[in-house]
Amino acid sequence: MDIDIEQLRSLMTAIEEHGINELEIRNGDDRIRLSRGPVAVAAPMMAAAPLAGAAPAVAAAPSAAEEPSGDFITSPFVGTFYSSPSPTSEAFVKEGDHIEVGQPLCIVEAMKLMNEIESEVSGKIVKIIAENGKPVEFGDPLFQVELS
Repeated sequence: MDIDIEQLRSLMTAIEEHGINELEIRNGDDRIRLSRGPVAVAAPMMAAAPLAGAAPAVAAAPSAAEEPSGDFITSPFVGTFYSSPSPTSEAFVKEGDHIEVGQPLCIVEAMKLMNEIESEVSGKIVKIIAENGKPVEFGDPLFQVELS
């Protein structure tokens, strides 16, 4: 596979900008694999193609002035937040709902791939912070949760 250093730099910039942790390109027997940081298990997605990415994390509040205190489920990558699997479907979760580990919470669309985000914690949804159809960045709080 013929690739020059500028193409490689461009690919590395793209995976950084889009929050992708790993990218593999195959052409016949040739293969290029780029990864950044430790490889993590991908969040399940609705599209057929796999995308390696960090799983959503529960983090402390960024600051008391910005958000109420508590625990948050954050975006594992840059994309567009969707609260339901389709525009005509009900939201995966509502404020006040009890959630379990592995339960689908939302979709974050990244690079035309619909990535279903599952809960890694059990608890109650205190507040839905992200707005349906709006962009989210890596680490942005999506949900405020009360852990159980």
